[in-house]
Amino acid sequence: MRIVKKPWGHEEIWAETDKYCGKILYIKAGHRLSLQYHEKKTETVRVMQGTLHLTLQDTKGVIFDKRLQAGEAYHVAPNTRHRFGAGEHDVVIVEVSTPELDDIVRLQDDYSR
Repeated sequence: MRIVKKPWGHEEIWAETDKYCGKILYIKAGHRLSLQYHEKKTETVRVMQGTLHLTLQDTKGVIFDKRLQAGEAYHVAPNTRHRFGAGEHDVVIVEVSTPELDDIVRLQDDYSR
């Protein structure tokens, strides 16, 4: 397992092969990841703690927000614009994905990355 520090918290990569990756993301209260999409990577997340603030863009280009509670899951297909965030409380999510960890196209970022 390896820990990757991020400005919004950190992630623990607990499985990494040429076929899949497993992570636990710890998002600090009031923080969020970049608005992004992946060209190849597909991922599914499950909320373990807190309320995940999920921002998505539908096929017509409309951006909308969705809230996921502990126990709920969501699949993010390639080329889906999305952002994960935490509100007033920390959020912990488990992510399983294909292995393309560097496949990130950032559209907007609170941390100027």
